Amino acid sequence: MIRTGLAVVALIGLAGCQSSSKPMYYYGGYQTAVYHYFKNDESTIDEQINALEVIIEKAANSGLGVAPGVHAHLGMLYFEQGDGVNGAMHFAAEKQLFPESAGYIDFLLANQKELQP
Repeated sequence: MIRTGLAVVALIGLAGCQSSSKPMYYYGGYQTAVYHYFKNDESTIDEQINALEVIIEKAANSGLGVAPGVHAHLGMLYFEQGDGVNGAMHFAAEKQLFPESAGYIDFLLANQKELQP
């Protein structure tokens, strides 16, 4: 009887540990996009930008937040492509969504300005 009671308590405890809530952020293929960026031979910058734009769109459609780093990575890609307006816009979005990233984003922005003529 005691063993049965302990088994029931254990099962209830394990069931309570399972999370049925949905995730906070939508990552989509973000890890794959970062991999391709660093591998540098799998896809073009345009393809990487498109993949990240799709992730942002799917996050909005799913009601989840965009994963940390997506806007920053997309901003870097736009800067690399020579589109400082969209690059700065996505850096600003990253800072707004994740204020703890402000120092790093400011560092990236400062480096982008140094690279431009």
